[in-house]
Amino acid sequence: MKKVISTAIVFTVMMASVASVQANDKKVLLPISAAMNANDAKSRLGDSVKFYFGKQPGPVVLEKLGSDRSNLKTNAFGKSNEKACNWVFLSAMLQLQKRAIELGANAVVNIVSSYDNIDYANEAEFECHVGAVVAGVALKGDFVKIANK
Repeated sequence: MKKVISTAIVFTVMMASVASVQANDKKVLLPISAAMNANDAKSRLGDSVKFYFGKQPGPVVLEKLGSDRSNLKTNAFGKSNEKACNWVFLSAMLQLQKRAIELGANAVVNIVSSYDNIDYANEAEFECHVGAVVAGVALKGDFVKIANK
């Protein structure tokens, strides 16, 4: 009987430890410029769609075609917060780019982090949430047509 109780106690402690590790949700703010220089982001995004973050000044908007959001996750196990977040940031940007092309837009403006529908507008940083095994980035923006320069 003592062995069963001991095993049950050990099991309970282990499960509580696993639950607390999985529940870890740390908000990380990282530079957009570093994310755009990681994972070959600039060449993967190309220049057919321009991106403007927060209240970053941009060209005159000729037509607004809609708004949308991306909310992506990636495996963060064994990766630094920066590496996991930069990877999922690129994935979120590629999703915004794909939507812009579908709508006929050549720019995405007013891009903000919008994790759990709480906006964080910044021209220099994006918000990422990192747990023990998952990292997530949520971005939203407006799809527009701008004059080509």
